[in-house]
Amino acid sequence: MRHGKKHNHLGRKTAHRKAMLANMTCSLIEHKRINTTVAKAKALRVFAEPLITKSKSDTTHNRRIVFSHLRDKYAVTELFKEISVKVSDRPGGYLRIIKLGNRQGDNAPMAMIELVDYNEIYNPKGTKAKKSTRRSRRGGSNKTETAQVENTATEEKSEE
Repeated sequence: MRHGKKHNHLGRKTAHRKAMLANMTCSLIEHKRINTTVAKAKALRVFAEPLITKSKSDTTHNRRIVFSHLRDKYAVTELFKEISVKVSDRPGGYLRIIKLGNRQGDNAPMAMIELVDYNEIYNPKGTKAKKSTRRSRRGGSNKTETAQVENTATEEKSEE
């Protein structure tokens, strides 16, 4: 029975699982998106999101806590300098999991996990928005019709 077992063990011993999740988090911080299996992506989200929340307040204590989990100076620096600035106004949900289908060799369900604020396709407010103009229901013929009405009105006045 699995009473009180809240996280997925991923078929690994504790040390291997923690090292794997730390390495995957470092890769995610460096590349902003990675491809993995769905089970590992869900476990990675549970592991990485509290670390991103810690990075929002840049204190020595928080840096040491995050470093104890990640064990990579470059990843910690990147997390606290760049990523924390982008996610500062977001109350949570920093990662997005997109399912990709099954892997060719063993038919394992694959997924892409990415940082939400670094995707310009799904997050258009991060990029410069194109100005939209208001259009009438009639479309482009509106200007020509008004010009014709004005021409007929001026012709009638000139005849009088």
